[in-house]
Amino acid sequence: MGNLTRRQILMGGGAMLGASFVPSLVRKAVADEIVRPAHMIRAGTNENPYGPSRVALQAINEAMNLTNQYGRGNRNELMALVGDINNVPVDHMALSAGSGEILKVGGLMSSWDNGSIVCADPTYHDLTRYALHEGAEIIRVPVDENMGGDLEALASAIRSDTVMVYLVNPNNPIPTIFDQDELRDFVLEISKDRMVFVDEAYFEYVDNPKYGTLIDLVAEGHRNIIVTRTASKIHGLAALRVGFGFSHPDHIKRINELKTGANNILGVEAAYASYQDMDFQDFTRRKNKESMAIVEEMFEELGVRYIKSPTNFTFFETGIPVEELNAELREHGIMAGRPFPPFTTWSRISMAKPEEMRYYVQTFKKLFASRIMDSAA
Repeated sequence: MGNLTRRQILMGGGAMLGASFVPSLVRKAVADEIVRPAHMIRAGTNENPYGPSRVALQAINEAMNLTNQYGRGNRNELMALVGDINNVPVDHMALSAGSGEILKVGGLMSSWDNGSIVCADPTYHDLTRYALHEGAEIIRVPVDENMGGDLEALASAIRSDTVMVYLVNPNNPIPTIFDQDELRDFVLEISKDRMVFVDEAYFEYVDNPKYGTLIDLVAEGHRNIIVTRTASKIHGLAALRVGFGFSHPDHIKRINELKTGANNILGVEAAYASYQDMDFQDFTRRKNKESMAIVEEMFEELGVRYIKSPTNFTFFETGIPVEELNAELREHGIMAGRPFPPFTTWSRISMAKPEEMRYYVQTFKKLFASRIMDSAA
């Protein structure tokens, strides 16, 4: 009776070892089999799997009978609350239909001078895609060997016609951060001559002393800086579209003139409640770390390269084309992140609930563990 191989353990002891012999390890694997959930596991869009907080849901419910009105609820109160949280005057803020609206306005503004935009590659694309459609040239600077944004290379890529440097911090799809001291020096220097736009969509998840926001630079009066935040991520309000822009009042005025969306009363009321609900944010961070630990344990077990993530998603190398990997996962009830060229064999996985991530790990091992181990052998 031979011992189980590492591969057989990873695959749940699936190899036939003799009709009369069922090792205890195999029996345990069968007993611990996680049943496929009845719903599709959304591990591809960086959402909060718990949805809005209970207080946000209560606020939505109480506002339902006001949806026949054009009023926007506690809009001023929401702005004052978020301004107070971030120590920013309200005249340095814009409320938008998700941060994506301000990203697109930034792309529009940067395209007017027929100039160029410098950004890391890959990165979140709303601003650059919109600017590209409006005629701007996008100068994409590849991430460095550690998969992080390279500030020195970004600075070197700036041309005389560059009107904006666009940064996502933490980045997406690669969840790396910029060192806050290096980033502040970079932004203060670059913003002397051109706009610097920083998207901080995942700010609330980060627990790293090397990370810091740039909103305080806005509050100090530096002109050519725009920072965005969103209620779509940790607050779980993606469908209700609530976002914020922070910049000098002159730029805020222009942003407000160019916005085409409108906030609805349900989103405003939900956000106003959620930004006061610190217990829910703490709960979300705690469960997110639990889910992240589950998948990182698998990465270590399989010996795959991955990014140590401060966000609610991670990025890891599979050696398998992402389209192929995603198609197999979808057949087993899991939606994973789309391809992000040039990293076409890297997978972005959003953190669902811990029990869902355990099913994801079980499924991933069954489908791909042997292929990954064979390729590494």
